[in-house]
Amino acid sequence: MSPDTAPIQMPMSMNMPIPTGDQLKAARVAAGLSQAQAAELMGYPLQTGSRGGVQSRTWQALESTTDERNMQGPVFAMFLLLTGQHQDWVLAPRKFAGTGAAADAQPAQQ
Repeated sequence: MSPDTAPIQMPMSMNMPIPTGDQLKAARVAAGLSQAQAAELMGYPLQTGSRGGVQSRTWQALESTTDERNMQGPVFAMFLLLTGQHQDWVLAPRKFAGTGAAADAQPAQQ
């Protein structure tokens, strides 16, 4: 089959609801992460806190029950995947040797 006649693969479907602040906090706690660790994992900015530690005001706002900001569903789905908590899917390394980032990270065989 040529590339022009190959069947079109439809993207997989994944339920990606927007979490409440309480749901986001529960997922973070279940993963054993601090707010700063969770924020770093997801690429949110970190700031120096008033006591010298690191914090993420963005993550704090996303967990807040009084702030109108919510984490978007696809971002929450990625957080669940990265922390092994997604109910339907898991992340796994590619199975084909020599392809993808997992192969690039492996030391060269001699």
